[in-house]
Amino acid sequence: MTDSDPLLGPSLDPASMRKQYRAAGLDETELADHPMEQFARWFVQAAAHGEAQGGVYEPNAMVVSTADAEGRPSSRTVLLKQYDERGFVFFTNYESRKARELGGNPNVSLLFPWHPVARQVVVTGTARRTGRDETAAYFRTRPHGSQLGAWASAQSSVVGSRDELDASYAGLAARYPEGEQVPVPPHWGGFRVSPRAVEFWQGRENRLHDRLRYVAVPDGQWRVERLSP
Repeated sequence: MTDSDPLLGPSLDPASMRKQYRAAGLDETELADHPMEQFARWFVQAAAHGEAQGGVYEPNAMVVSTADAEGRPSSRTVLLKQYDERGFVFFTNYESRKARELGGNPNVSLLFPWHPVARQVVVTGTARRTGRDETAAYFRTRPHGSQLGAWASAQSSVVGSRDELDASYAGLAARYPEGEQVPVPPHWGGFRVSPRAVEFWQGRENRLHDRLRYVAVPDGQWRVERLSP
């Protein structure tokens, strides 16, 4: 479809865009006992694919979906910064929209869209703030400019212009030049998402994808379910 819309201009037909997934399948016998161990395996593979072939750009990029008090969802891409047996950690401004929504409703969904390797990981769980010591330890690893940016931007709030944002950053850069320690903003920190379910999606031919989902059960154990594609 190449018709032109008076508002949108020349267009493409999304329905005609098809890709046949020819990747190897995913079998229950191949899975790790714990979903975080399985995630670690896939994450390393996705990162290696990106380095070797320029395929998976920022494999730690994930879509974080939250909901407000009325149940209206919102999504945005955030970078995963830590993961271990306790869950997935990202950092943000605690006054941002996602943080305010998580404050009222800690239920959250994460999506890792690794399209070049025909894989996705979908997480549902509960988000809780990390401790200040953990936040400060990570903040110190950020580039100097990123530390200043955490102060310069009142995330999710309306800003008058780009010039206003740049002026805020410039003022902070003058106050805290390169080499001088930037204090950790009190309104900035981490969230740890503790998973209740983790789905590993592997694309297969004819849209008969493999979907294996870990579901938390009592005593810290996990049940594995196969979902229809």
